[in-house]
Amino acid sequence: MSDPAAARGDRTRPRKGPYRRGPYRRGRPRSHTRWTTIVVVGRAFLIAAGLVTAYYVLPLDRYSARGTSVLLLAGLLAVVLVFVWEVRTIVRSPHPRLKAVEALAATLVLFLVLFASAYYLLDRSAPGSFTEPLSRTDALYFTLTTFSTVGFGDIAARSETGRVMTMLQMAGGLVLVGFAARVLASAVQAGLQRRGPVEPETGADGGDAGDPTDSEAQPGPETETDPGT
Repeated sequence: MSDPAAARGDRTRPRKGPYRRGPYRRGRPRSHTRWTTIVVVGRAFLIAAGLVTAYYVLPLDRYSARGTSVLLLAGLLAVVLVFVWEVRTIVRSPHPRLKAVEALAATLVLFLVLFASAYYLLDRSAPGSFTEPLSRTDALYFTLTTFSTVGFGDIAARSETGRVMTMLQMAGGLVLVGFAARVLASAVQAGLQRRGPVEPETGADGGDAGDPTDSEAQPGPETETDPGT
């Protein structure tokens, strides 16, 4: 003879149905994620290309030595402001990892273009500041070799102002690679925590491909008969 209490427990026990409630959000299709990745990487490339193009196009020959120093300080302040804004955007972005790639590309290229412009202007306003006259490409080349700590030695700062700018770039590069990268990683973690867990993708049968257990699952349709009836 069946136990009525056990029968009632079987009827009220949650069934594993296809619909679930809880803190999970529906996972995005892989095609959508792939398209988002392409858009973000393309946007980062366009930002870098736009900054380099502006470096070659803008008329930089109108500044004096003092104007070069003011431009460099204003540019460094702009780099800091852009970086802070990018960190806030990463935390609020639905794709913090991809946004961090875009932020790093924009901040790094802006930093390099800024110092390349400063070296070029310094050589124009104070000839002899470097071992050879600098074109825009030479200034960008010297900036990259200094940032990557390669230092080929074919171009070197000769004047005191040029050496101060080079030391400032070295210190800024260390901060950018060390401290800024850590801040971006922390912003990515904060963005992922703000998003919350994402529901696993559905399998081929339409069910959940992840953990089948769910304490808040809705009971499915009753399929068992009551032994007591």
